[in-house]
Amino acid sequence: MNAHSPSLAALGPDTGPAVNVDPNMQKRMRGQHLLDFLFHKVTLFFALSVLLALTAIIISLIYGATPAFREFGFAFLTTVEWDPVNDKYGALIAIVGTLATSLIALLIAFPLSFGIALFLTEICPSWLRRPLGTAVELLAGVPSIIYGMWGLFVFAPLFADYVQPVLAKTLGQLPVIGQLFRGPMMGIGILTAGLILAVMIIPFISSVMRDVFEVVPAVLKESAYGLGCTKWEVVRKVVLPYTKNGVVGGIMLGLGRALGETMAVTFVIGNAHKLSWSLFAAGNSIASTLANEFAEAESTLHVSSLFALGLILFGITFIVLAAAKIMLVRMSRNEGV
Repeated sequence: MNAHSPSLAALGPDTGPAVNVDPNMQKRMRGQHLLDFLFHKVTLFFALSVLLALTAIIISLIYGATPAFREFGFAFLTTVEWDPVNDKYGALIAIVGTLATSLIALLIAFPLSFGIALFLTEICPSWLRRPLGTAVELLAGVPSIIYGMWGLFVFAPLFADYVQPVLAKTLGQLPVIGQLFRGPMMGIGILTAGLILAVMIIPFISSVMRDVFEVVPAVLKESAYGLGCTKWEVVRKVVLPYTKNGVVGGIMLGLGRALGETMAVTFVIGNAHKLSWSLFAAGNSIASTLANEFAEAESTLHVSSLFALGLILFGITFIVLAAAKIMLVRMSRNEGV
């Protein structure tokens, strides 16, 4: 090393070239950070507002239902009597009516919706796919009161004259389930309400199923067809495993609509506080009871009992959605086994 050359220590640390930051750039960056902070807080507030609204609804229902549960206890859930004159109330009739109509609707709507969605995505010609899909979506936009009026004035008379006699002569003669298809043939009742609900929830379930079936990668289906699979085998072994979460979500959406439907059920269920094995008989649901009696309830116990029915309906919906979530989790776990 040259004796006259400076040492590295004498040169000092290399600080590199000085960076000149544009003040306008700094101001713009501070503005972007502020906007990002505000965007985060605003979206957080929107998300928390849903939770706050749900909490407020639960608290108000519990507060309103407390006098009824304090008076009747948990026997309120198993008592058949609903007598506003003597201030005696029980929720069993409304609970049975709600579950029965929703189950009937789901049993009818699920296979029909499944078939509609499969036809639109796998079989339907391209020139017919859009008109049929639009028609299904338009059915979802029909107000529920229109379904109720159609059910009461058009469907119920035809059902009483032509369908109920056939059901009574066929299924009504069977030893076990025959009790379900015997009784007064008035055209209105639990079965009619279930059928109207099925018509109402078919557009929701089929639309969700159609959307999830369309997201299946085409290469998966083409590979299955290349291996010689039929359309049904492709649906069963490719489409359904790929879209099972969406299918269950569509079913739960339709079931939630059926559980909470009010006006259409009120028109055709009969609104009778009676418990019967016959699906032809008139009955009641939680939603129809609330619609019929909330405006006319006078006593504190009557109003509280209606709040208790609302709380029970909320609990039923929560249990159904929780069960669906647990089922999805188990299905996901089984995939890795």
